Amino acid sequence: MEPHQAVVERVAQSNGVVLLVGGLDTGKTTMGRQLAAAGLRLERSVAYLDADLGQKAVGPPATVALRMIRTPEDLRPDAMARPDAISFVGATSPQGQLLPLVVGSARLLERALDEGADLVIVDTGGLISGVYGQLLKYHKVELLRPDVVIGLQRGAELDPILGIIHRFFATDVVALPVHPEVRPTSVEERAQSRERAMRSYFAEPIQRWRIKPTVFMPALPTMFDQSQLHQLLVGLSDGKGEYIGLGILEHSADDDLLRLLSPVAEAPKALKLGSVRVEPDYRVRRVDLRNLFGTD
Repeated sequence: MEPHQAVVERVAQSNGVVLLVGGLDTGKTTMGRQLAAAGLRLERSVAYLDADLGQKAVGPPATVALRMIRTPEDLRPDAMARPDAISFVGATSPQGQLLPLVVGSARLLERALDEGADLVIVDTGGLISGVYGQLLKYHKVELLRPDVVIGLQRGAELDPILGIIHRFFATDVVALPVHPEVRPTSVEERAQSRERAMRSYFAEPIQRWRIKPTVFMPALPTMFDQSQLHQLLVGLSDGKGEYIGLGILEHSADDDLLRLLSPVAEAPKALKLGSVRVEPDYRVRRVDLRNLFGTD
């Protein structure tokens, strides 16, 4: 049996939480789908937790998203794209977002287990290099406590991260080479994929609400110029600790009003500010909230 398939069959049968680690274009999502399909064949209750902020299999960009996989039809790309739950991070890159990314992943794992999943596949982003990549993966393992970590690597690029996991945690670590059929994508192709996903999420019908300046986290500074929030991505809170979707802020210069644009039908109770602006063509541009607010 081909090595990748042998790992899929073994892990789908014997493990509970599976963390997929690898750089860009290493086949993590493909292996995740294969694991989910194998789990279904074994009549396991499967959940897919997408913790990649930019290249999404589940949910919109800038979120951690959960999809319960109950039938083979749920593995179709259009079905998987519709999440059962999200946690808003507010950026399409993990840089500077370690806390909301790790906390959101842990909360959605808890939800998957509460809903009866006995096989949870966690698909992670492609940041693996440098100190930040090591810290991010370390803290994900620390909170999620996976039964097995599968590393997909070119050469020995994952050796530092997998070595750290092996030394610090009692988890099974499996290293595999990138499958020869995996096709690399360009920076522009990845950007276009994010734009398509964002455009699809914000397709009509769009709701529009007038927004008070007191609903935000972080809270707006006194005398803050609300026009600086124009096109900022926000997470919609239900006021009970859960996110019900995403929105884009729109500032009207004529009457100095903020409006929220969102495909979510239910009006939110509060809004969490993201760290990107969404341009009219659905490209995203990074924003540093500290600079925007003029504070630390």
